[in-house]
Amino acid sequence: MRFRDHRHAGQELALRLLEWAADGDITNAVVLALPRGGVPVAVEVARALKAPLDVVVARKIGVPGNPETGIGAIAGDDPPVYDRRALQMLGLAEDDLAADVARERAELHRREELYRRGRPALAVEGRTVILVDDGLATGVTARAALRHLRSRNPARLILAVPVCAPDAAEGLQQDADDILCLHGPPSFMAVGEWYEDFAQVSDDEVVSTLSSPGIPSGQRHG
Repeated sequence: MRFRDHRHAGQELALRLLEWAADGDITNAVVLALPRGGVPVAVEVARALKAPLDVVVARKIGVPGNPETGIGAIAGDDPPVYDRRALQMLGLAEDDLAADVARERAELHRREELYRRGRPALAVEGRTVILVDDGLATGVTARAALRHLRSRNPARLILAVPVCAPDAAEGLQQDADDILCLHGPPSFMAVGEWYEDFAQVSDDEVVSTLSSPGIPSGQRHG
């Protein structure tokens, strides 16, 4: 299975989640996207479920000299979540990454302010939270976001992605109540290879999507 683009992936994901909702497995839901790529996927889910949409901004902490390879991640003001095995293999200590964490934390807060435009975060306590991304590779960013959300006491925490590395999904079983992955190819190499059009999502698209009509606003923290 390959998806035409982010929207198509979101529509396919929404169909599966609608089946869960028809069985009564999803109630009082809120949809939260990991920006930027998760936003055009999540908006299709939110529209289908008639659920409010928001973002959870998480930032990857990369390997020094190879920032695209995630060794950890942060969400909110929570402490970093690290791949301990990778740290050990690379001979790194947390203190070695302090400057990277500080830089990514500043970018995280910049994006939160930009995307929400002064709106507080959606309230999730006691609700079914569906965390959506465009795919799952290492799982480290999703883990940071899931743990951040768990601290806000949702009734149920679901991770929903169109495509995933099977071992990454398995590694998150303790962090989510349910994981929905439409396609878990054993030959997984990168998320983008499972999209015909994997164009980068811009900040402007995230902002416009979050304010688009037809999405319930939902209750927000004051």
